[in-house]
Amino acid sequence: MRKVIQFSTGNVGRHSLKTIIERPDLELVGVHAASPGKVGRDAAELCGIDKATGVIATDDVDALVDLGADCVVFAAQAETRPVEVIDQMAKFLAAGTNVVSTSLVWLVAPSHAQDWIRDPLAQACEKGNSSLYVNGVDPGFSADTLTHTALSLATLARSITVQEIFDYGSYDDAEFTGEGMGFNKRPDDDPPLLFQPGIVDFMWGGQVRRLADLMGLKLDETRQRTESWYTPEKIECTMMTVEPGGRAAVRFAVEGVIDGEPVITIEHVTRLTNAAGPDWVYPPEGLTGVHRVVVEGDPRIEINTHVSHPLLDSTDAACMSTAARVLNAINWVCDAPAGLIALEDIPPAHMLPHLVR
Repeated sequence: MRKVIQFSTGNVGRHSLKTIIERPDLELVGVHAASPGKVGRDAAELCGIDKATGVIATDDVDALVDLGADCVVFAAQAETRPVEVIDQMAKFLAAGTNVVSTSLVWLVAPSHAQDWIRDPLAQACEKGNSSLYVNGVDPGFSADTLTHTALSLATLARSITVQEIFDYGSYDDAEFTGEGMGFNKRPDDDPPLLFQPGIVDFMWGGQVRRLADLMGLKLDETRQRTESWYTPEKIECTMMTVEPGGRAAVRFAVEGVIDGEPVITIEHVTRLTNAAGPDWVYPPEGLTGVHRVVVEGDPRIEINTHVSHPLLDSTDAACMSTAARVLNAINWVCDAPAGLIALEDIPPAHMLPHLVR
């Protein structure tokens, strides 16, 4: 049985915390919570389980490191505070505790991450004889596992398009996602973080370049594009309230280019209501969101992945799937050689969930 710490209990972390508690092959030994309102509460209370675990949430990172757990599931929001998160992860790794993470998404393609992100974590892995694996749904699944599957069905491929097409109206994350995409901002406001030069490429470009490497392609360049849609009417949703004239949908992409034409594209179409961005691509009728891969080739391949749950909306179900991408790798990562792990390092049969009957 693996001794596991859950780091963060937010949109993704509460799902992984619940799974750790419920899985018979994992033992929860610690929980990190940054919010003062969560510190001191039982882990079960933080993920909606009735029976107390006796594991109490703390904000003391050093105390969690001292537990000597086999693995940490690190799901804290990291993209606005990467230096702090790198330091936190490095403490666990240097102490010999493996880390699986949905944070620091640049490390989904570790060989293409910038040195300032990759090197201190690689050094900590070497010091502690430990491993770090980062993945998720997007970045992650849609541009690796789903794309690899689609490409395996084509005899020839001319281009690959990966899309996340979602209504984020029910997603409770105005502070990071809402602010980062600039929802409710006006056309003459400063560009949001995501629209600033190089940011989309920084977040998703590594996956474009890695896929090109795996296919033996030499890209001329990667480039990003961004587009906004502004609502003529007031929109009220869980994410936030958008006043008339405010940004209510965004479309952005990073493209891998050869001879001036995109051959690998990772694109997001994100709305706060189904009425937003009416001229942009939609999910299949009746669905609020999909991860889609289209391979233009022989034959043409299109795969739409939709996740659902009887008690959750599709964005929350996608957060559950994001957690699954790293939870299902824990046992393999704990036995892996020290270092930064990419998806292609893990045999697919070792990414399967625990069977519950």
